[in-house]
Amino acid sequence: MSKKKTLRQDALDYHAKGRPGKIEVVPTKETATQRDLTLAYSPGVAEPCLAIAENPEDVYKYTAKGNLVAVISNGTAVLGLGDIGPLASKPVMEGKGLLFKIYADIDVFDLELDTKNIDEFVRTVKILEPTFGGVNLEDISAPECFEIEERLKAELNIPVMHDDQHGTAIISSAALLNALEIVGKDFSTAKIVINGAGASAISCTRLYHSLGAKKENIFMFDSKGLVHPSRTNLDGKKSEFANENAPASTTLAEAMVGADVFVGLSKGNILNQGMVKSMAKDCIVFAMANPTPEISYEEAMAARKDIIFATGRSDYPNQVNNVLGFPYIFRGALDVRSKVINEEMKLAAVRALADLAKKSVPDIVNMAYGKDNMVFGREYIIPKPVDPRLLTTVAAAVARAAMETGVAKFPIKNWEAYETQLSKRLGLDNTLARAILNKAKQNPKRIVLADAENLAVLKAAQQVLEEKIAVPILLGKMKKIKQLVQENQLDLEHIEIIDPMAPQNESDVARLERFGDVLFEKRKRKGYTQLEARNIVRRRNFFGCLMVETGEADAMIGGMTRNYPETIRPALQAIGRQAGVKKVSGMYILMSRFGPLFLADTSVNFNPTAEEIVEIAELAAIEVERLNIKPRIALLTYSNFGSADGDDAIKMRKAVELLKAKYPNMVVDGEIQAHLPFQPALLKENHPFSELVDGSANILIFPNLSASNIAYNLVKEVANIEKLGPILLGLKKPVHLLQLGSTTREIVNMIAIAVVDAQMSK
Repeated sequence: MSKKKTLRQDALDYHAKGRPGKIEVVPTKETATQRDLTLAYSPGVAEPCLAIAENPEDVYKYTAKGNLVAVISNGTAVLGLGDIGPLASKPVMEGKGLLFKIYADIDVFDLELDTKNIDEFVRTVKILEPTFGGVNLEDISAPECFEIEERLKAELNIPVMHDDQHGTAIISSAALLNALEIVGKDFSTAKIVINGAGASAISCTRLYHSLGAKKENIFMFDSKGLVHPSRTNLDGKKSEFANENAPASTTLAEAMVGADVFVGLSKGNILNQGMVKSMAKDCIVFAMANPTPEISYEEAMAARKDIIFATGRSDYPNQVNNVLGFPYIFRGALDVRSKVINEEMKLAAVRALADLAKKSVPDIVNMAYGKDNMVFGREYIIPKPVDPRLLTTVAAAVARAAMETGVAKFPIKNWEAYETQLSKRLGLDNTLARAILNKAKQNPKRIVLADAENLAVLKAAQQVLEEKIAVPILLGKMKKIKQLVQENQLDLEHIEIIDPMAPQNESDVARLERFGDVLFEKRKRKGYTQLEARNIVRRRNFFGCLMVETGEADAMIGGMTRNYPETIRPALQAIGRQAGVKKVSGMYILMSRFGPLFLADTSVNFNPTAEEIVEIAELAAIEVERLNIKPRIALLTYSNFGSADGDDAIKMRKAVELLKAKYPNMVVDGEIQAHLPFQPALLKENHPFSELVDGSANILIFPNLSASNIAYNLVKEVANIEKLGPILLGLKKPVHLLQLGSTTREIVNMIAIAVVDAQMSK
């Protein structure tokens, strides 16, 4: 079976399996009891109806209008399929609704209208306005689409956008801004050839003009040739870009000579290598016809090496994809109840997308595209659709532009809270991680990274520096670090790199001697000689800990390439435990659907006693309280409240008694099986006396290292939960660990935690 036939059958099976189609309506309120139905419908529903009748703006408070967009088409210009009619367009409109939901948590009703009459179309949409918070016009042929959108924008008080026009315009504008920057050219002087003169091409060209492109430098072609003032067959909006700076007979091949930019919004295979070779130095080619570009990636790249090339396809670099725009543009517009999507809001989306491409790429994006490290450049000029930052970046920029231009009826007052709300919409509730990052940014600290010969660590160092989370200090072999930096095009020029094994100057030698003397003073009655101390401080973990101890740094992170004891031992010897602490311990944070879960001890103590369990719980509770979370502690084992008398059950039972005696107001209970703290109803039914019946536990204490480490690793892998840690508890100054294989995102989060700990230590 051919690839095309396989795809066809797979696509048909996908749409037909289970519940036909791709979207459904899901209740958002309880419906289990008669009381629920009484509130949802008669007679309870009368109350919100009356409230809205009295104050129409309350419709946003009591109904789904504020998060509901209509995706509307008459099926006259569907994808690359043409005029296939409203019924045949429905799978595409459902797909659009799916994208709205998964990328921006916007609900959609798709409406396929059986009319080609402009007045009938506009009237139908207008009378539906009370239902929706916004209107996304889709797959409507030109020139009718221009009039339909213009009339609806003028007559409705909710945002309207024809994505086929403006989506490609916004995304390609952001990509073109960055491409021109890379090659050192400017919109105002660039010669731009546009092949295509439909709705998308007109809208793209308008936006390029808004960004500075000169009309006299723009040469637009339709199927009949150059759009020229002498032509009498210019329909729609084409005359807006008629250019008399070339003869009317100019061919596409002739216009391409010396062109800086080619933008294709037409059909496949209309460019050849000769045309591309005739373009100016460092040319830019956006071949966006789908699925077959105006020239293939392979042909274009073979034609010349100085080209920046983009397509609408996901299997090549620089995909110009509308999904980068419309979900987030509508999200921002809905959230401030904007009356329109105006030019300023579109330009805000353009600049937000362009700026985002210049920032460090998250690991999840590199992984999705099979790359080690994508960086801003000729093959990465626009963010990827899987980038989780798009929602918070583009939606916020659009919302802000709506407010600044006076079209927002519900302005945002707390931008930090708004970004948190956006994250929650997609199940990305990183409230704790976001709070830690924000707190770190308020007062960045110097963080020593002991494993700087690792690419993920270096990428994290660049990110925390860019985002002003911390001032990283890199420990490792100078040559190897610089080689990794150069190979991966990282920007770490101004970061301090120290190689304790190869001091570069007299100052470095003096510091090693001074650190050796500090360590000797601490360990001279623990078997160290001065010579041994001066030699051992050349080891990175000892050197980093002594930087923290002497105040040359505020915290250290290590352990990624060493066994945990090799990081913990230097910390204990060079820094030491807090007063009164007998044993340090380790704690992981898991970002679960129950909220953040704190697991201890996961890293240090093999088989702690009941008294040591108490200290582990104390240290964990202190750390959790520092994060402004009220500790609710469960001591876990295989039994429930005396149901068994094995060693671990007795130990955990005793630890609870000791904790309650020492801290009568502490919310703590056990011994208890691991599932019960998360099922309050079941717990209340069987053990109503438990202190955890009123809410889930957030700190889980385990009877031994084996249990805690197995639980942590199993949960994080099977449930695919984001993790932070391990965090070392009980040291005088902050030193934290990295797990083997930690991602850049996890390292950044650990650096932020180290910064916050250092802030609090001060």
